[in-house]
Amino acid sequence: MTRPTVAALVAMDEARVIGRDGQLPWHLPEDLAHFKSLTMGGVVIMGRKTWDSLPPRFRPLPGRTNIVVTRNPAAVSVPQGVRVATSLDEAVETACATVAADQRIWIIGGAEIYRLALPLLTELHLTRVHGVHEGDAYFAPFEDEFDLIAQRAGEACTFEVYRRR
Repeated sequence: MTRPTVAALVAMDEARVIGRDGQLPWHLPEDLAHFKSLTMGGVVIMGRKTWDSLPPRFRPLPGRTNIVVTRNPAAVSVPQGVRVATSLDEAVETACATVAADQRIWIIGGAEIYRLALPLLTELHLTRVHGVHEGDAYFAPFEDEFDLIAQRAGEACTFEVYRRR
């Protein structure tokens, strides 16, 4: 049986920064639109801190199946329909049971979830944010295991797609 593609969707700056104080250190409407267009109708897996960082009006992310990974499910408050998993493996298995084999399961952060997911990824969709920003969360090196297969320039960022070698 063919499994769905597990892909990460991440925005990082030139210093590999992906977050600051539980938030994105930038506001890029073109990246938010890119994120929405890729994930709409699919499954998104995120850590509890990423869930908490979403503005309440976008929680859960509409039009997507939301799965939150947390070690302590009793400590996270989610509305009906949002799934909670105690490990990334459990979240991916839940997602695989939800989507068709030709769909993607999107890993959307944060840093710890990305780190755990790197060995599982087939694809990486990276928004390279121009410039260097202050931050306290970073994306792990991946370049030795992935090849760049597509690139498109935006106004304040570059959109890249990588596939595992």
